[in-house]
Amino acid sequence: MAGKRAVTAAYRCTECGWTAARWVGRCGECQQWGTVVEAATATGIVQAVVPASPARSAVPITAIDTAETPRRTSGVGEFDRVLGGGIVPGAAILLSGEPGVGKSTLLLEVAVRSAHAGQRVLYISAEESLSQVRLRAERTGALHDELLLASETDLATILGHIDQARPQLLVVDSVQTVSSGLVDGAPGQPSQVREVASTLIRVAKERDLPVILVGHVTKDGQVAGPRMLEHLVDVVCHFEGDRQTSLRFVRSLKNRFGATDEVGCFDMTGSGIAEVPDPSALFLGHGSREPGSCVTIALEGRRALPVEVQALTIETGAPNPRRIVSGVDGARVAMILAVLEKRANIRVSNQDVYVSTVGGVRLVEPAADLAIALAVSSAVLGRANPAQVAAIGELSLSGEIRAVTQREQRRAEAARLGYTRVVDQSSSTLRGALRDLAQHHRPAPDDARPAF
Repeated sequence: MAGKRAVTAAYRCTECGWTAARWVGRCGECQQWGTVVEAATATGIVQAVVPASPARSAVPITAIDTAETPRRTSGVGEFDRVLGGGIVPGAAILLSGEPGVGKSTLLLEVAVRSAHAGQRVLYISAEESLSQVRLRAERTGALHDELLLASETDLATILGHIDQARPQLLVVDSVQTVSSGLVDGAPGQPSQVREVASTLIRVAKERDLPVILVGHVTKDGQVAGPRMLEHLVDVVCHFEGDRQTSLRFVRSLKNRFGATDEVGCFDMTGSGIAEVPDPSALFLGHGSREPGSCVTIALEGRRALPVEVQALTIETGAPNPRRIVSGVDGARVAMILAVLEKRANIRVSNQDVYVSTVGGVRLVEPAADLAIALAVSSAVLGRANPAQVAAIGELSLSGEIRAVTQREQRRAEAARLGYTRVVDQSSSTLRGALRDLAQHHRPAPDDARPAF
């Protein structure tokens, strides 16, 4: 028995879909002005009960086959790492990132490598013309007969291309620039993004067609459009990187088919994007070891990376010495300087202190506290830390060195890179760590050594 539907006039917000019985100037949900317009809303729906077919009836959970869903490689190993081992047929993947970070370049590389593997790929460019995409493909070497291009912004036309080409991988760049004629509003509005994404995802599930959607981000780094977009897709990846450096990271924020703590590393070059399977050397200095540097082992997802922290101190008579940081948290550095002066008798209150990381990487975990403290103390005392020593540990206000997560993995990575000693919580306190390191140096003048 079919359900009965009654249609009455109402008003709906074109930004978030909020509905009201009468017109209002400001949306009651998203608080936007002038977005509430007259629309047709279905009310009084009586849902009919449809008996389930034998093929779709509920089954005991213990009777469900637990065989792993088959995956196929994208051809880009670092991208496969983030996805959990490869692309699952029928999966909907959302890739977001800042403008100009290289999302289109990465996906064009994924598309051409999939084409080289014998898969037909349909690349929908809703932002660039075919000639623009072709020029980039020539520059990066992404040319193949099985890579089909179409420049469309209409959802119905895109569905027609899918029926005609019958691809094995679909890339839509981007979902915010595609619109559907069945929904009111301009492209990019929440109602349009919701309709376009849900339609493409439904097609992906029906045909076991993996689809990769490019998503814009807002000025605060969130995926643009309705929050429902992230719930609809199976995988949400974020492509990030500093424009001043060539290093790029792909992080998994949501993954229904794998872990969310994997990170893929890439290097943007003039000829395209290249994988960086072992980025250890990117964050280490290449000159002779000078006073004011120390290496720590940081975690990016499951990957342990050595990062060199550098510090420079200059004596000053100013009442408020400068504290300039790059790649580390300024508030945490201020706390570490206070601990150095109070607990280890390293005077920094009369010093301008500059702290930075090598390679543009940003250290946000407390495990880098000890390396920052040792780098600053080395700069103040004017003696270099031993070249084959790495530091891992969080500092408390009492000067205690606390344990960090994944300690054994960090130590194993340090040993693989040739660091013969790791200073960590085994030294108990910051004072003890400085004392242990001092044993590797020749005696310094009395006025240059800290009073332990």
